[in-house]
Amino acid sequence: MPGAIQSIERAAAVLRLLGSTDRPLGLNELAAALDLPRPTAHGIVRTLRDVGFVDQDAASARYRLGSALHELGRGGWDRHDLRARAMNWADSLAGSTGLAVHLGVAATGAVRLVHHVFRPDGTPQRIRTGEEQPLHATALGKCLLAFAPVATPPARDLDLQRWTGRTCVTVAALEAQLVLARRRGWASDTGEYEPDTGGAAAPLRASGGIVVGALGVVGPVEELYGIGGELRPWLAEQLVAAAREVSAALVASP
Repeated sequence: MPGAIQSIERAAAVLRLLGSTDRPLGLNELAAALDLPRPTAHGIVRTLRDVGFVDQDAASARYRLGSALHELGRGGWDRHDLRARAMNWADSLAGSTGLAVHLGVAATGAVRLVHHVFRPDGTPQRIRTGEEQPLHATALGKCLLAFAPVATPPARDLDLQRWTGRTCVTVAALEAQLVLARRRGWASDTGEYEPDTGGAAAPLRASGGIVVGALGVVGPVEELYGIGGELRPWLAEQLVAAAREVSAALVASP
């Protein structure tokens, strides 16, 4: 068996040291306390800072434990923080596509909607925020199944209830859709949850590439999908671009 990885041991030691005191520590203090060369200590804390596990005070340049460590115990991004980071891009996406926009996160065996932007056409609509929808029958859900397999159950463990005539109700069919979603970078719904209503969703990635949610557009199937059931290319481009911008905001967040 291979031995311990020294760089990880040292990073863990830095975190333990920062967690052992109520005051921020300077680089020289960290290096001396851990008997590390100053450049080595600097490389470790800089990497931990970049992933959010360590915060650096702008004025003093001293270090303390970062907010991202607290997210580990909460099971990922707080949904209110995620919504706040995504709101502007969700509004912009709704405006440019003329479609409703949903933001979803993994719940227990479902996808929970944490933000909903209405279609900008003034048609009667009801707020969907707070709803839980099936993973196997919605674009948001399939996006999370495809790109966040640790946060969601495997396809074989899902209750593949039929919602419409187009719902995937076999494990093989659902897994084929997930393979396709991973290949093209977004997941689809061609009227599988609500008749004549379709969707498409792309993953939202935080630091390290971890998928923490999904951003999707929802509207009449014929507006989203053209001949052959293909998502209209301009719509796919705008959806993926918006998800990329939200992901960049998540990575940049302290």
